[in-house]
Amino acid sequence: MLDYDTLKVIWWVLIGVLLIGFALTSGTDMAVSVLSLRAGRSLKERGAILSTIAPHWDGNQVWLITAGGAIFAAWPEIYSAAFSGLYWAMLLLLFTIWMRPLAFDYRSHIQSERWQKGWDVALFIGSLVPMLICGVAFGNLLEGLPFWQDADLRWHYEGSFLTALLPLLNPFALLCGLVSVLMLLTQGSLWIAMRTGEPIASRGLKWSPRLAVAALVLFGICGIWAWSFDALGLVSRAPEDSFNLITAKQVESVSHGLFANYISHPATMAVPALAVLAILAGAFHALRGRAARAFVENAVGIACIIATPAVALFPFLMPSSRDPASSLTVWDATSSQLTLTIMMFAVVIFVPLALGYTIFAYRRMWRRASPDDANAH
Repeated sequence: MLDYDTLKVIWWVLIGVLLIGFALTSGTDMAVSVLSLRAGRSLKERGAILSTIAPHWDGNQVWLITAGGAIFAAWPEIYSAAFSGLYWAMLLLLFTIWMRPLAFDYRSHIQSERWQKGWDVALFIGSLVPMLICGVAFGNLLEGLPFWQDADLRWHYEGSFLTALLPLLNPFALLCGLVSVLMLLTQGSLWIAMRTGEPIASRGLKWSPRLAVAALVLFGICGIWAWSFDALGLVSRAPEDSFNLITAKQVESVSHGLFANYISHPATMAVPALAVLAILAGAFHALRGRAARAFVENAVGIACIIATPAVALFPFLMPSSRDPASSLTVWDATSSQLTLTIMMFAVVIFVPLALGYTIFAYRRMWRRASPDDANAH
């Protein structure tokens, strides 16, 4: 059996991989849905674009479901605290995602321009809002959330519905949300370039370098802005015999705390550096007309952009701005050693099966879609 601390770090990595998988699969088809309104100049062209993701979009949701289940099993305290305080934000996310299956299912039932355009707009909203909210969530984690745990081990969140939801839409969090949207739109434009014929493909290839550069500029601004934050630092973990491992730890505020891990472990600077280099390489190859190569490189960049705040926060998972001692970390928010071990066996068995099926499905259904044959397929 693996050491308990090692298991905690492994599950921190695994859940990060699941979230990256969700971004690269479901995030891509959301971006394609958003771009279809602009890249498709007619109903047939939009139908061709949407036909490239129609066989896969629902399977891609498995990454989100799996990540949610893994968080519930591996980090039950995170699940409890997040759903207590961010209930309405999560409902907004789910309600907008819920519009997507309706749009895919009902869009082609009636051959009417108004009918199909209406569902295209619903698909646009149901895709753009989740992309933005996921980035906003990362921004708020970097700033800290106003929650705390009382003496009876109950979680509380500062504010009511509007007073709790509106502060989440602060300037820094919205900037992070824009980074999320732009980096996924870059990936979506490259997907369109790979999977559609002319003239649609050339539009996607033309947009991707511009979107990539915009994403990198905002990513850099986020980093400069984050330098001014006083973030939390873990002074000491709670003793193992503590009644409550969460509130018994010692936490202090640290100037430029989000850069503490990067300063103390310079090798971790490779993560944001690789993000910049990979996205620039993707933009370069998009300009050269190599959409597939640019797609892979941009995917690496997206993974590193997501990993950058995770490395900055470690070992914190959900910092508290209201009561620093109530912050949740990798060391005190996890399930038992037995639970993490059993879950490891499940991951070893089922994740390769899921990846294998996903690769098979994409290879089996790979083709270029054109406006003339979109409705036939």
